[in-house]
Amino acid sequence: MILVEKLPKRAVGQKVFSLTKGLISSILLKSLEKLFCSDTCFPLPRRCRAGGEIASMTSQTAVTNGALVAIGGAEDKTSESEILRRVLELSPADNLEIGVITSASSIPDKVYPAYQQVFTELGAAVVHNIDVRTRDEATQERHLEVVRRCDVVFMSGGDQLRLTHILGGSPLLNEMRKRLAEGAVVAGTSAGAAVQSTTMIYDGSAADALRKGAVKMSAGFGFVEGLVIDSHFLERGRFTRLIEVGSTNPEYLGVGIGEDAAVIFHDGPVLEAVGSGHVIVIDSSNLKSSNVASLSEGEPVAVEHVVMHALTSGYGYDAVSRRFLQPEEVGRADKG
Repeated sequence: MILVEKLPKRAVGQKVFSLTKGLISSILLKSLEKLFCSDTCFPLPRRCRAGGEIASMTSQTAVTNGALVAIGGAEDKTSESEILRRVLELSPADNLEIGVITSASSIPDKVYPAYQQVFTELGAAVVHNIDVRTRDEATQERHLEVVRRCDVVFMSGGDQLRLTHILGGSPLLNEMRKRLAEGAVVAGTSAGAAVQSTTMIYDGSAADALRKGAVKMSAGFGFVEGLVIDSHFLERGRFTRLIEVGSTNPEYLGVGIGEDAAVIFHDGPVLEAVGSGHVIVIDSSNLKSSNVASLSEGEPVAVEHVVMHALTSGYGYDAVSRRFLQPEEVGRADKG
């Protein structure tokens, strides 16, 4: 106070402005850091979370400490159960507790018993039925406590819009994000796979989707960024859906997962294929030309230079360098 009183009025004003400006800047920086670099919000690249640097989202597929598994649907539950077995193996826990969320399904009472049986046969100690059918139920402490205990949280198939409607912005979804950050595995099949990306496909004719506006998209859960996931990809002929997505936003990597096939997103940019089916990667980042911007809704889209890769079990893809990985490279790339 003594120092301020000795300054001329103009100097006092400048001093107060400087102090206020510094205080506001500090508050804004802390707010931005909390918004962009929190482990409880949508996962961001590690360099952003650790150092506060707001990095480019281009081709980033970083998840936090746990593994994320997207399954294309119709995964084997009766013989080898390769994909579901691998889901359990990804968890570091010995005495596994698994939570099955059937919110996407219109017949949850029929869906849960099949997963309870196969996960028990594969060695799970407990298989919980996280039976959440309304937004109110997604706030209930009894369900949140189950998620907190689970080493694996598994989302069944059904309707992805039903799933995002019930869980979007809910305490239950926040608990899932926290468990992923703490090292738990989050997995989902069909609709439970489609919701994992920040932007998800929820509709679009497979027969002729390469028309402007034919693919309907909405917000997903944001467990993984920089790509769009489509399920039942080969069996339902959905190639044109991801090409249409790439023509409107070439930055997004298209990941089409066939039935009894899955993608494991490790803590980094590597996608690993597993299962008896195919994983198709569609890269539009070097798209040379397209007429999509000049078209009216529903008109056919022309595209030049879209790159496609077909992955089978053991093969991988580096989403940052946009490089196909041989099986022997997958482990090295993920660790390195």
